Amino acid sequence: MNRRVILITGANGGLGQAIARAFLAESEDNILWLAVHTRRDCADALAQSASTRCRTVELDVTDRAAWDRAVAGVLAEHRRLDVLVNNAGRHEDGLLATLPAKAWQAVLATNLDSVFHGCQAVLPAMIAQRTGRILNVASLSALLPPAGQANYAAAKAGMVALTRSLAKEVARIGITVNAVCPGYVETEALTAMSPEERQAALLRIPMRRFGRPDEIAAAVRFLACAEAGYITGSVLKIDGGIL
Repeated sequence: MNRRVILITGANGGLGQAIARAFLAESEDNILWLAVHTRRDCADALAQSASTRCRTVELDVTDRAAWDRAVAGVLAEHRRLDVLVNNAGRHEDGLLATLPAKAWQAVLATNLDSVFHGCQAVLPAMIAQRTGRILNVASLSALLPPAGQANYAAAKAGMVALTRSLAKEVARIGITVNAVCPGYVETEALTAMSPEERQAALLRIPMRRFGRPDEIAAAVRFLACAEAGYITGSVLKIDGGIL
C-alpha cells in the first residue's frame, strides 16, 4: 500500500506548514491530518487547497482525552495511522530564579507531556500494523541550553530522552522514533527578536544565515520515509553548524 496517513501537530505555524507541504509534495497518495487548537487559519487554508488529501482536526496536545478523540477519528476513516509528527511547542522564557510556576508547567505540558500523550495514543495502531514512524521536533536548546530557557530546554531535552528510550522499546515491531533539533529557523519564534538580537544570533552560526522551514521539513520527511527504515533513536541537529 502506497497510501500513508500522517498526523502533524503544531500545524498552523510556519514549521508545521512546511512539514505538511513536504509530505503533500512527496506523494499524491499521502493523506494529512493537521492538528490545530487555538489558531487554525493557515492550516484551514492549506486543507482547503488540498481538500482531497488534507484536513484539520481539533487537538489540544496537552489533553490526553483530546488525543484519543483525534486518533480515533483518523482511524475510523482510514483504519491506519502511519506517521506522527510531534511539532507543537511554545516558549515562555525567563530566568529560573523568577520564573512563574505556571510558565514552567505550561511549557513542559506543551513541549513534553504532549509527546508522551501523542505517542501513547498512536502506538496501539502502529503496533497492530507492525509499522510506523514517529518524528519529534525538539530544539537545539535540548543540546545547548541557553540562559533564560530552563523550562523550554528541559522540555526539549526530555523529548530527546523519550525519543531514544521509546525507539528501543518498539524497534522490533517495525516502528521508528527519531528527533530533529532545529537551531535558528525563520519562523514566528524569530519575529520577536530585535535587530541586535538577530545579528548576535547570526554571528553564532557558522553558515551566517538562519535556517528555512523547508530545510527542517525535508529532514522530517526523510526520516519518515521507507528508505529511513534502519534509522531509529537518532537525534539530528539542523543548525548551520553551531554545535
